Formats: sequence, C-alpha cells, structure tokens
Amino acid sequence: MTRISETESQTPKQAGFHMPAEWSEHERCWMMWPCRAEVWPDIEATRKDYTTLAHAIRGFEPLTMTVNPEDEAEARSMLGSDIDIAIANIDDSWARDAGPCFLKNADGDVAGLNFKFNAWGEKYHPYDGDNKFSEFVLAQAGVRQFHSDLIAEGGGICVDGEGTILTTQTCFPNANRNPDWTIAEIEQELIEVLGGDKVIWLPGNEYETETNGHVDGIAMFAEPGTILVEMSENPNSLDYGVNRENHAALDGQVDAKGRQLKLVPVPDADDAKGCGDMFCRSYVNSYIANGGILMPKYDIATDDQVREIYQEHFPGREVVQVSINNIALGGGGIHCITQQEPL
Repeated sequence: MTRISETESQTPKQAGFHMPAEWSEHERCWMMWPCRAEVWPDIEATRKDYTTLAHAIRGFEPLTMTVNPEDEAEARSMLGSDIDIAIANIDDSWARDAGPCFLKNADGDVAGLNFKFNAWGEKYHPYDGDNKFSEFVLAQAGVRQFHSDLIAEGGGICVDGEGTILTTQTCFPNANRNPDWTIAEIEQELIEVLGGDKVIWLPGNEYETETNGHVDGIAMFAEPGTILVEMSENPNSLDYGVNRENHAALDGQVDAKGRQLKLVPVPDADDAKGCGDMFCRSYVNSYIANGGILMPKYDIATDDQVREIYQEHFPGREVVQVSINNIALGGGGIHCITQQEPL
C-alpha cells in the first residue's frame, strides 16, 4: 500500500498525472544560488560557474534563480537582467534534489510532487529552508501540489515519461532516509507518485557518500528504450567496478512498454583535475533543455569524445559544453543544480 501523505485523497497516478521525460518541452528551468559556504572551497568561483551555466540554459529557455535575501544584490549584478530571480530562504544550491518533481496529465495540466528532504541523510544543517523549497517553486508556478512521506531527491530518480523509473538501492532505502520503509514499499510509492508502471533498481554506488549513489551520476535516458551509462576506464578507480555492476543490472532489462533497453557506454571524466573524494566526474549528469543539451566540460580530451556521443544520441539538439570544475567540487554536476518545469 502506498504511503502518500495522509492529507491527499488521491495519488498522482490515481489523479491521472505522471512525470514527463526531461526532453519534453519546458516552461523554464529552476536553479538555486550557491550559499552554503562549507560546501565550496571558493564560493565566488562557484557562483561564476553557476552564472555561466544559467546563461547557457537561458539561450534555450527561461530560467529562474532562487536567491537568499542577503545575496540578492550580488546575484542580480552577476546574473544580469535576462535571468529571473525569486527570493526565498534557502540553505543550499541543489535544485534537482530540493526542488519538486513536476507532473503532467493527458490534458497537459501541470502539477508537482513534494518529497520530504533531509539533506541527503542529515549530512548538512540546517535544511528546513530547502525542505520548503519544493512547495515554494510549485506555488510560484501556480500548480496543484501533491505530497509524499518518502524522503527522496530528484537526482535519485530518472524516468522515460512512458512508465519506466530508474533508481538505486544505495539511496532511498538507505537508513539515513527511510529506515522504516521496505524496498517494495518504496517501489510502490515511486510508481504512485510519479505515475509510473515499472521501477528498475540499479545497485547504485556505496562509495559515493555525498548522495549515496544518485542515479543521475550513473545513467540517463536519451530517449525511450535508450540509456546512457557512465563507465569509468580507470581500473584503479572505485567507480570502475561500480559502473560495471550498474551496467550489468541494466543489461537485458525491458522497460515498462516491453522494449529491451539499449545501453550506450559513456566514459567517466577519469582524467579531470578535481580534488577530493566529492568531485563529480559524471558526464551523464547533464541537463536537457528546449532544443539543446548542456553537458559538463572538464577541460580534458574525453570532453570531445563524449560530445560526439551526445550529438549522435540527441539529434536535433545543440550540444553545449559548460566548464563545471568549481561545481563538481561540491559533489554534483549540471543535472544536480537544475530542475525543469514542463510547459
């Protein structure tokens, strides 16, 4: 039985809503201005990278940056007039995880889902502002809101818009999030709140301790039936074996429509000059925009190799590379700091 919040009379699926694929048309993109100084070695450099990414996305669709009141003047100065700014009390800057999962129905009506958020298992305090961020975004969008009692983040799921949901065993079932939920209960909840039909569980990444192995650093749908899968080529990397375990879990799987999944290996950014265990080396951690796709640039030879993969598997979209070294230091990438609102 689903554990959707007791305040709800229907689950999103019962109400006819589902989470659309990220390549569906967007109304806008949401981001959060960097503010938790302990995460960033140089927060000003990180804000510059956020600004560069925001303008790159703005070339394809409108973008709203949510900013703490005390940071408004600096944010407006750096972002300029073409980026919309919303003022709210936030704790951190990961819009994918603190933000809502937007939903649509067959009539094109938009709604949104609020998971509970506890800063990836109580890793940072405070997080009450970020826990309210999802409701803030949906209120700004003026759409119907659903609530789930599951502690979860948007980076922990990936959907094809046709009933298939990807997630990982190291994340939502983790004792630091949902200790009293079984995997079967989590699976049923995801199906009901995201309007899906099938959940495919990946092993995840036990070594990635910041998010506990979010799927958006491991795999992404390029289209229904096709998944890009991160694959480290460095045998000395912890991700080398992890990537192969996740690839093996997807190999031979069929999606919710009965199609056998086509898997496309994507090299890891093994040669990136990042520092610390948190540095995000994932290329699949990218953002699909209206007519474009924003992918990480680490200033290494692999950048061009992955760009060609993206050009092949996202025909008709302009591939834009954005340097993220000062973002990756915080443990995430482009997908982690963006959240799409469907048209």
